Amino acid sequence: MVYAVIDTNVFVAALLTKNSNSATVKVYEAIADGKITPLYHQLILNEYAEVLSRPKFKFSKEKIKAVLELIVKYGVEVFPKPTGEILIDMDDLIFYEVAMEKREDDSYLVTGNQKHYPVRDFIVTPAEMMEIIENGML
Repeated sequence: MVYAVIDTNVFVAALLTKNSNSATVKVYEAIADGKITPLYHQLILNEYAEVLSRPKFKFSKEKIKAVLELIVKYGVEVFPKPTGEILIDMDDLIFYEVAMEKREDDSYLVTGNQKHYPVRDFIVTPAEMMEIIENGML
């Protein structure tokens, strides 16, 4: 089991893809399978709800509710200390700070937008996250 903050774009990609073998879908499934324990904060849940509810995605209310319930059911709520980090998109700061708060537990931040974050070995793509899990590199 690994702790990970899942960036919103991972859920968007997982819900949009028709490829059930995509890394984003595997990350989503790994949460339900207990391989990933998602880390979250209320601000992260708010962003998930806001982004997934955007009309352009056409996700049903049930599908959005299922994502949020999955995170809360299997996840751990984290109340991070400020890091002072300055990011390209400061809306992403809460994701980074939640991951940083649990670094002593080897937490990861899983994102499809690595350029939004500083270069750190714990900030990984969905494919890299699945590789870590599958290779037992924990």
